[in-house]
Amino acid sequence: MLSECWVEPCSEGWAEETRLEKRQGEEAEKEEVEVPCGDNQPAVSLMQKEEPGGERPSSPDRSGMQEVTSKGGLEQVQSEEKQTQKKRKRFSRMTVNQESRDRGSVSGACLVERYLRRSFPRGLLTRSYPDRDRERQAEEPQGPGPFYYFGGGNGAEIVSSYCESRGWKRIYNKHREDFKLKWCETKSTVNYSNFREGEQLVFQIPNNKALTTKIGLLSSLREYERVSSKVNHGRGLRRLKMEEFIPTTFRMDVREEREAFFAQQEGVSNNESDMWICKPTGLNQGKGIFLLKSQEDVAAFRLRLQHMEDRQTSRKIHHRQPQARVVQHYIKSPLLLKGKKFDVRSYLLIACTAPYMVFFRHGYVRLTCDLYDPNSQNLSAHLTNQYMQKKNPLYSQLKEDTVWSMESFNTYVNDRFRVAMDLPRDWVLGVFAKRMQQIMTQSFFAVKSKLDRRLGFFDLIGCDFMVDEDFKVWLLEMNCNPALHTNCEVLKEVIPNTVVEALDLTLEIFSKCRLRQRILPLASQREFVLLYNGVYPPDLVPPCSKSNTNSDFNQKSTKKTQKTESRRCKSETEGHIVSLSFP
Repeated sequence: MLSECWVEPCSEGWAEETRLEKRQGEEAEKEEVEVPCGDNQPAVSLMQKEEPGGERPSSPDRSGMQEVTSKGGLEQVQSEEKQTQKKRKRFSRMTVNQESRDRGSVSGACLVERYLRRSFPRGLLTRSYPDRDRERQAEEPQGPGPFYYFGGGNGAEIVSSYCESRGWKRIYNKHREDFKLKWCETKSTVNYSNFREGEQLVFQIPNNKALTTKIGLLSSLREYERVSSKVNHGRGLRRLKMEEFIPTTFRMDVREEREAFFAQQEGVSNNESDMWICKPTGLNQGKGIFLLKSQEDVAAFRLRLQHMEDRQTSRKIHHRQPQARVVQHYIKSPLLLKGKKFDVRSYLLIACTAPYMVFFRHGYVRLTCDLYDPNSQNLSAHLTNQYMQKKNPLYSQLKEDTVWSMESFNTYVNDRFRVAMDLPRDWVLGVFAKRMQQIMTQSFFAVKSKLDRRLGFFDLIGCDFMVDEDFKVWLLEMNCNPALHTNCEVLKEVIPNTVVEALDLTLEIFSKCRLRQRILPLASQREFVLLYNGVYPPDLVPPCSKSNTNSDFNQKSTKKTQKTESRRCKSETEGHIVSLSFP
């Protein structure tokens, strides 16, 4: 029977996964490091998708769906986990100099440099990054600075070129405290312990997992919905219900939700059964993810969970808990582009947390190499990320077709669906863009009171969306440390521009806050759209204090003040203020 054949390998697979997690936890404790998240290592995921640039060996993004209804699928999962664990063990033993050499050898540097030569003055890019890194690791730069530290490889060429164009010098000792900017793809206590608020910039808000992990985002949205349902938001501020943009989700680490899920499945025939996707909360690149296609799969999964719980109970000493998992309704009827499944990567920039300044930016579209078949046993037919697509033997020939610009997506929808689906012209750049902004704004509101708010913290988050065949928009996940690779023409255009403008905005706002200057308008604002302006009144900036309760929009302000605020913000940002109302 299928269930009998499936249970045994699953048990073994989970046992191996548990051993890997235990070793990973021990190493993480030694290094005082959290596993990176985002396109570059573990991350969040509220759906069946995966990070596009997640192909980077050292850390990229995550989730996707993995078929494990066959023994071969399980063996592939276990093999990938073993390979990843070996990489992590090697990483934990690296010296600072070894880390520097690894960062300097990131592929694609020449491609980024060609872009940067067009963006920065001559003479800034005279040597390759590997050569410069080898020269610098021999002796740490000293003097007045300013200095910047970059940890990892994701986006190293772009960020380093940006900093050096401003005359900043790169340091390699992560324990040095005399930096102006620290950009690390792996969050570590050393990044924040001696952080000087109002004097330094640090990439990634310390507790961003409330927004950028599967369970974190799910919990935050649920709590926000429960609380905000009791609040009158006024006209034009309709709050979305979670079911409008998040597929039905159950947490397997919560007994009540786990039992509710399995109770729901009892008595349902295979013909009536929905497809579900199971995902671990902290793994990436499709690892540990599988589909539940039948009642046999559900029964086997239930037995597998019971075995794991029994093993944990029987142990005298409780070891590190296994990865928490969520089970989510799988969208079987997505909108297809030329018969292929796709998702859309957009960006949420929290350029400042004290006060909050939050922005949206368009990204790009990611497609599979193969035509979509919901019954396919091929994982790459379900996942859109580059990491999975590279496994396709035809990837090198189809690579440019797996990433579209938003303009190409808009043109395709206009040509193929506008009349048939009675859509307004430019639906992608109009209605779809506003819907993404609305969802991202509501997600931000769900964590606004939770995030660590100190002047100098900033974050660039990759937000992934799916559109179904009825043109309903679904949030798949939010990723910290999004993939910044440029392995195709569209990405060469989108990624560097996104990072450069994000840094421009962050630095301009940071400088104005320090000098107590008026924040708006922003001279560096180009493609990013202002979603939320936390300055109140809009032409003043609160003192840069150590307080964690800096000034925010006063929800109880008078209608007159609100109207004045709205007009001023709109004029100062050239209309880049997004209303939360949606038809």
